[in-house]
Amino acid sequence: MDNVKTPSAATAEELDRHTPMMQQYLRIKAEHPDVLLLYRMGDFYELFYADAERAAALLDLTLTRRGQSAGEPIVMAGVPAQALDTYLARLVRLGESVAICEQIGDPATSKGPVQRRVERIVTPGTRLDDGLLEERSDSALLAVAPAAAKRTPRIGLAWLVLSNGALRLAECAPEELDTWLARIQPAEVLWPQDLPCPEALHGVPLAARAPWQFDAAAGHAKLCAQLGVSTLDAFDAGALPRAHAAAAALLSYAEQTQGRGLSHVVELQVERDADSVLLDANARRNLELFTTLRGEPAPTLLSLLDSCRSAAGSRLLRQWLGAPPRRQELARARHAALAALLRGALDELRELLRGLADVERIAARVALRQARPRELAALRDTLRRAPQLAAACAGFDDALLRRLQAALELPDDALQRLERTLAEPPALNLRDGGVIAGGFDAELDELRAIGADCSSYLLEIEARERARTGIGNLRVLYNKVHGFAIEVTHGQADKVPADYRRRQTLKSAERYITPELKAFEDRALSAQERALARERALYAELLEALQPQVAPWLRAARALAELDVLAALAERAQTWNWVCPELSAAPGIEIRAGRHPVVQAQVDRFVPNDCVLLPQSRTQIITGPNMGGKSTYMRQTALIVLLASIGSFVPAAAARIGPVDAIHTRIGAADDVAGGRSTFMVEMTEAAAILRSATPHSLVLMDEIGRGTSTLDGLALAAAVAAHLHERCRAYTLFATHYFELTEFPAHHADALNLHVGATEHGDSVVFLHEVQPGPASRSYGVQVARLAGMPGAVIRDAQRRLEALQQAQQAQREQLDLFGTAETAEAEPAPAPGAALLQRLASVDCDALSAREALDLLYALQREAGDALRG
Repeated sequence: MDNVKTPSAATAEELDRHTPMMQQYLRIKAEHPDVLLLYRMGDFYELFYADAERAAALLDLTLTRRGQSAGEPIVMAGVPAQALDTYLARLVRLGESVAICEQIGDPATSKGPVQRRVERIVTPGTRLDDGLLEERSDSALLAVAPAAAKRTPRIGLAWLVLSNGALRLAECAPEELDTWLARIQPAEVLWPQDLPCPEALHGVPLAARAPWQFDAAAGHAKLCAQLGVSTLDAFDAGALPRAHAAAAALLSYAEQTQGRGLSHVVELQVERDADSVLLDANARRNLELFTTLRGEPAPTLLSLLDSCRSAAGSRLLRQWLGAPPRRQELARARHAALAALLRGALDELRELLRGLADVERIAARVALRQARPRELAALRDTLRRAPQLAAACAGFDDALLRRLQAALELPDDALQRLERTLAEPPALNLRDGGVIAGGFDAELDELRAIGADCSSYLLEIEARERARTGIGNLRVLYNKVHGFAIEVTHGQADKVPADYRRRQTLKSAERYITPELKAFEDRALSAQERALARERALYAELLEALQPQVAPWLRAARALAELDVLAALAERAQTWNWVCPELSAAPGIEIRAGRHPVVQAQVDRFVPNDCVLLPQSRTQIITGPNMGGKSTYMRQTALIVLLASIGSFVPAAAARIGPVDAIHTRIGAADDVAGGRSTFMVEMTEAAAILRSATPHSLVLMDEIGRGTSTLDGLALAAAVAAHLHERCRAYTLFATHYFELTEFPAHHADALNLHVGATEHGDSVVFLHEVQPGPASRSYGVQVARLAGMPGAVIRDAQRRLEALQQAQQAQREQLDLFGTAETAEAEPAPAPGAALLQRLASVDCDALSAREALDLLYALQREAGDALRG
């Protein structure tokens, strides 16, 4: 069944060749050509033609041919309606977008195919159901508007987390797109379909949109309409035309997928580079913030910090780590809140936070009329606990916690409506009934009473018919397919009365219906159907009545998440004995007895180290053996700065952190096979990016730069990079190297110093002290490390002999190499070429002023000088 194509529905003549049902399908499919269409048919969602073939391959479904339309077999595959969420989750994780087409007409009254329409479109960036979302991370939809101006090109970014209504705008230079993508981590990207896709967007699910959708004026108008304002100046978003263009495509796409407006999107935030500490993709990876270098979720900084009681708290903590604020006032407010929590009833507060519903996601689904009964019940239970949480916040003497308390003080109207309306507990699905509480609606209660009387009435009929027929094993039963029936085994069939009408034949029994039972069936089934319809109507009314509460709920949800994060950070500080850092306006980083938080949690004993980076000691040249702790020391410095910036306490005895605008890292070795780049090329590309963007307020970690080429090339490059960072960028730099020649760097550059990680020999092995000590290392202990790695003894002995020979030869032949001379010295004029003086003298002669005799004498003199030069 390869290369199955969906029939065209371009003309009426083409449609007329198909069956009525396939005509309906093809019309709907023509409106959604780029997504998989799940078409509801009874208890299944069916896919046809090319969609069926694709879904069968992705989901391992059975691909079949059933019947014919337009003279061709209908290729199809299906999934059970009850298992829709499972299959949707699999498709979305594979990057697919899916349109859900529901039956909205009544099969009993429909002439021809039942009326159907697409109710929603599920894409990687517009997921809403819990079964489709990652519980502890957000799913962002990002629109990217390419640069329009050539002189000062700016790319527009607009992104939306549909599950909580967070809308953001930004503009960036084209070369900064990678860093913004690492920060946003979009689940899906919108891009103009007529332009080539940038390399940075490769690997992300891409939705190509018409170029006209990226219109700045339309975007400005849509943003104003969405936020209910006439100008964007209050959001500091008025002068961002490329971001407005991206927002036009973003909001249109989101509304299209949901089939309605986005009433829960009521706030806008503009993000700028200057607002947060820059962490590019390399820094996030090398510092293992969210995943390990092997791509695993633990042990990482996030996994260590995340003791949050709620999923919303975990998501907010991830946001804080990914975009640490540069405003020290915000971090200081969080430090003060942690201190207040540690002085108060922290354990009791964390217990109150346990088991809360995911209010922000439920509120978003309420706004989009997609909330399920059990979700509203969970929301109701959380609203009941809101007064306790507000009172708990009031018990702490802190301004930030009091602000959170105010957001948690909600009116009782919505809670009372939920308590009156919802059953306790409600049914899992609205279609099953049992969602609306008894006593809420008189009409529903009456219809339910008819159904409640059904069981007793059936028992009465069964007893009466047994007595009338003499059939002792006669049963009256009901199933959803055939309705009510009287079941009689074949052995008793001769006793069946004349008024019994056969309804179904089974292998061992016959099922009958009587006029009385049929009349009751009509009454009971009608009541059941009307009860379900009434429940659906009441539930829809409930969702409408809750719309004014969505905005307060979202504010309360964010307050709950922030409270949860602060409580988790306080607990982590208490558990690991962390201290409150001092955030200073004076430049510099001073850490006393600092520790790597993740490594410390994995080992029995951790050796703390100081790190002092000041304007007068801003570059550290760090030497020492592999496994000695250089990388750990560098990373822990960066992590302590990062933790202080987000408002956490830090793993140290004391810390003072000055202004920091970025954390750059060049650590580790990895090639880019897909991109055709060697390990050395990747290293140079990353180093070049750091040299272009580092500032005097940046923290730079450079680990063994220059390894991927010859020794002399690598040494020269490492020296030049260190000099540029020190003299031009003037960044705070931790520069780890195995080039011992670089230990001469501080002798030629003020404000630089040598450090080394301590080690000592014990017999033929080496013991790593993990202490950072002043001065350069005396040796690298490479052979000893190879022995620890299990290298064969013969190889170790051979390597030792060769090392001693090389060291002797180097000592005997080594010439002093001035790596750190000035550029003027490096570019000194070369020695004069042979004959240069003779040519210079000849060029200076004024031939017109010479007499014949003087000219002849000059010629003889020049000849003698030329001969002397050749003999010399």
